[in-house]
Amino acid sequence: MSRRLFLKCLSAALLPVAGGVTGCAVGRPSYDFSEVDSLLSGAVQRGEIPGVVTVIGQNDLILHRAVMGHRALIPAPEPMSWDTRFDMASLTKATITAPAIMQFWEQGAFQLDDPVARYLPDFAQNGKAAITIRHLLTHYSGLAPDLDLSTSWTGKDEAIRRAMAAVPQAPTGQHFVYSDINFIVLGLLVEQFSRLPLDVYATRHILQPIGMRESGFLPAETLKPLIAPTQYDEHHVPLRGVVHDPTARRMSGVAGHAGLFSDAQDMVLYASSLLDRLTGRVSNYPLRTETLRLMTSPQSPGETDQRGLGWDIATHYSTPRGDVFPVGSFGHTGYTGTSLWMDAASAAFVLILTNRVHPLDANGKAIVKLRHDVATVAARALRGGA
Repeated sequence: MSRRLFLKCLSAALLPVAGGVTGCAVGRPSYDFSEVDSLLSGAVQRGEIPGVVTVIGQNDLILHRAVMGHRALIPAPEPMSWDTRFDMASLTKATITAPAIMQFWEQGAFQLDDPVARYLPDFAQNGKAAITIRHLLTHYSGLAPDLDLSTSWTGKDEAIRRAMAAVPQAPTGQHFVYSDINFIVLGLLVEQFSRLPLDVYATRHILQPIGMRESGFLPAETLKPLIAPTQYDEHHVPLRGVVHDPTARRMSGVAGHAGLFSDAQDMVLYASSLLDRLTGRVSNYPLRTETLRLMTSPQSPGETDQRGLGWDIATHYSTPRGDVFPVGSFGHTGYTGTSLWMDAASAAFVLILTNRVHPLDANGKAIVKLRHDVATVAARALRGGA
């Protein structure tokens, strides 16, 4: 079955809705997603987000989509569109780096509880010899949330030096501390195992097999008009087609924790392909079903904060699950305003793409609430459908 089946509603059943929304419903017209549209349009009207693209999908179908607001507000307003590309921020961790490293696990290149220093010997310094690959994937390494950005260092080599020299801030294996350093190091492991730059490996072994034609790192200059801008950098230069994350930006735009750009169509393909593989259906997702079940079930050493391998399950970051999707569903967010939450039991997903940091990094609490509320009413609508 072609993955483009998802998009049949886009050519056959577009429905204009109030508030500048374009939506679609396929297969089960009894679903009512009007509350989703109301929440999104309200967030745009209040200035909490400039615009948004949202998709609710299930069983290889887009059940509903919303496209509203603006992708750019300054220097001139630009309307949001279905094909807008977004800086996916930390969704890079779960959608690219985690599956890339697990491809090498499938090949027997390492075991999850192997020390990282077995493959990156410099990592052992400053008390990190006991940190394992599992610790990195679940954010139980004890490393700080990010590299120190208080000085004006630049370059991938310097980032590597700083990651290797990082000093744990908490005991390894005891506490959940979300850390970009964990996935910077995992990206380096992918490069070590593959002998390829991370962006090249990701394109060949993750994006192309799924059919994600509009996604990748370091987008071409010609794509900039389609890319949702984020905020102004420290030099007051608007970021458009340049990664928002300051550490990834200092690393020239390619890192294990951030750097992916994508659009709604490709992310729908990603979610569907993953859910199909996870539930044993025909899929072109480039990992085995058993591997995905491992990645999307609790794998963290601690019992309080539950993380899979790359995916969030039940931590204080899990607000995009809402109040209805069960614990055991999984997802991830991106600082720029992106999020994806999936539920294997119902084969449903909720995708929210917005550049909430444009033009200023404000309303961080508002996007957290919006994700939660959209997931809640979407899941209720799915349960209420005939």
